[in-house]
Amino acid sequence: MSKKIVILDYGSGNLRSAERAVARHGVDVTVTPDWDTAVEADGLIVPGVGAFSACMTGLKSVRGEQIIGRRLSGGRPVLGICVGMQILFAKGVEHGVTTEGCAEWPGTVERLEAPVVPHMGWNTVDAPDQTVLFKGMDAGTRFYFVHSYGVRRWELQPDPMGHLKPPLVTWAEHGDRFVAAVENGALCATQFHPEKSGDAGAELLKNWLSTVE
Repeated sequence: MSKKIVILDYGSGNLRSAERAVARHGVDVTVTPDWDTAVEADGLIVPGVGAFSACMTGLKSVRGEQIIGRRLSGGRPVLGICVGMQILFAKGVEHGVTTEGCAEWPGTVERLEAPVVPHMGWNTVDAPDQTVLFKGMDAGTRFYFVHSYGVRRWELQPDPMGHLKPPLVTWAEHGDRFVAAVENGALCATQFHPEKSGDAGAELLKNWLSTVE
């Protein structure tokens, strides 16, 4: 039986292009805002484009932050894409306005410090050795980015008991460093668009789907 993947429809993101990109891997893909379908799927993808605040408003309109939390409490895979990654952090700051995020990770989404913004086009990433998302890819592999905001500073919180594995953080550079991807147990995310990244994006989606049972 094929894996059932839901792309969460909360009024933001490249829903159909993401649907097509995932469907190419032979899985059953549904685009829906429905709570039960999203919670019970084998894997959930949370896309997002545009402003952080607008995405959070849309996400809350379908109880998306609760869907994500419910899935993660049961160890069920979630993949955030672009602003769908950003809203997983504690907060976003746009034009002086702070919006609370899902707070699955600490960190602030803020405007990139670079000579040219938005960061639009192909770029390489610096992935950690233990990565699953980038498994089998060489250091020169490029992915497609379109964004003006990102997480530029992220200090991993110490775990005094030593029970928790720290997230695996992939970085990229445009002006200065920013978080390009995170792998944290059942929760993964990319700042770039896998569905627009050609063969490299297809390979990353394949790697993520390998974690979905």
